[in-house]
Amino acid sequence: MTERTSPESPPRASDSWLRTSAAEFELIRKLVQERFGIHLTEDKRFLLEGRLQGHLRGLGCASFGDYYEHLRSPGKEGALHDLAALISTNHTFFYREQEHFEYFRDTAFPEVVARLKKEGRSDLRIWCAGCSSGEEAYVLLMLMHECLGSDYKRWDAGILATDISGRVLEIARDGIYPAEKVTPLPEALRRRYMRELPDGRLQVRDELRQEATFRRFNLMNPVFPFRHPFQIIFCRNVMIYFDPPTRQGLIERFHRSTGPEGYLFVGHSESLGPRQSLYRYLRPAVYRKSELS
Repeated sequence: MTERTSPESPPRASDSWLRTSAAEFELIRKLVQERFGIHLTEDKRFLLEGRLQGHLRGLGCASFGDYYEHLRSPGKEGALHDLAALISTNHTFFYREQEHFEYFRDTAFPEVVARLKKEGRSDLRIWCAGCSSGEEAYVLLMLMHECLGSDYKRWDAGILATDISGRVLEIARDGIYPAEKVTPLPEALRRRYMRELPDGRLQVRDELRQEATFRRFNLMNPVFPFRHPFQIIFCRNVMIYFDPPTRQGLIERFHRSTGPEGYLFVGHSESLGPRQSLYRYLRPAVYRKSELS
């Protein structure tokens, strides 16, 4: 979920267009908010209808009320994940918001490595939350290899990358991307860590892909199940779709999963807010866990 953005306008309504009543939209809106944290305002109602037209017909639902009952029936966790994927558009590419990657490469990651060496540790723990189709996670891995060089194998490294959508996680695991998505990646990284396929697409090399662990994970889980904290968390362009209470709850859960002096990267259009004390501001969209928290 590197970025979830509004899609192009849905098709114009026709005679067969399934509409939501006010009551049906409110039921689905509350369910989406409760399960995924996504805040659907009234102006997203037509968008929701457009995204779900074909899906409802495929399920044999004659109305959004029928669909809501389908979602609430026992054993429908997979249907809920399908809903999350359908209402989210994953738009990302390699090296997006490159200032973050440069700061990771030049400052945050070297600082973490130096601190762990001083403590006699070798466990690098980095989480890419809302990873979408994997571009962000792979760039971070490339930069980790660049920084550590031949010493990489001496570290317990790799990266955890999670998203709510099983569909985008499959793309991430395959690591195959259209050439235009890879163009922003520096040429040296592209040559070293990707290979061109016969159809012109590019694939992340096997030795790098095996360093990424992709898992389905819902950031709305009230407790994160990680046994050990992370030194660096990337969660960019995810919280813009949450209302303030949901966003604050997620920040608190991230805080509990961040190690001492750990870093949190959010999207350039996001902010933790001036009144929170869990992280201290370093630069636009980059924060560090407060020493006293």
